[in-house]
Amino acid sequence: MRLFRDRDLRKDAILCLEPANYLEKKTGQATDQVPADRIIPNDPSGDLVKACMRELKEYFAGQRQRFDLPLSPEGTSFQQKVWQQLQQIPYGETRSYQQLAEMTGDKNASRAIGLANNCNPILILIPCHRVIGADGSLTGYAAGLAAKKLLLDLEKGGTKK
Repeated sequence: MRLFRDRDLRKDAILCLEPANYLEKKTGQATDQVPADRIIPNDPSGDLVKACMRELKEYFAGQRQRFDLPLSPEGTSFQQKVWQQLQQIPYGETRSYQQLAEMTGDKNASRAIGLANNCNPILILIPCHRVIGADGSLTGYAAGLAAKKLLLDLEKGGTKK
């Protein structure tokens, strides 16, 4: 996993989590083309990397429901709005694309919500896996439906923090 930094902030903030060349597959752009000053080395002594790894381990152990990491995903203003709303969906709960559209103030934006979810560069920390179909079915997830099911099942059985 690699973390990317927002060079416009004074402190490091997570711009993207890249598991298994996710960005390269998603955009067709090799991550070695990302400017070096935006890559946070996977160095265990780095505070942000350490905090991210700790919080993800706690999450997967069922001991963390909210992440306390600085995030700075790049996207359009609409995508930013959707990603902010995603972070308001409580751990262990889901919302439909329609409900999320209503949360963003445009009840007709379900498809645009789906596109914004698909562009989410910070999976898990910005929990787009919590968005499901109106009928309760699991629908698209960049990491695959099996991963989405695993995350939702984890959250249903996780302990509170």
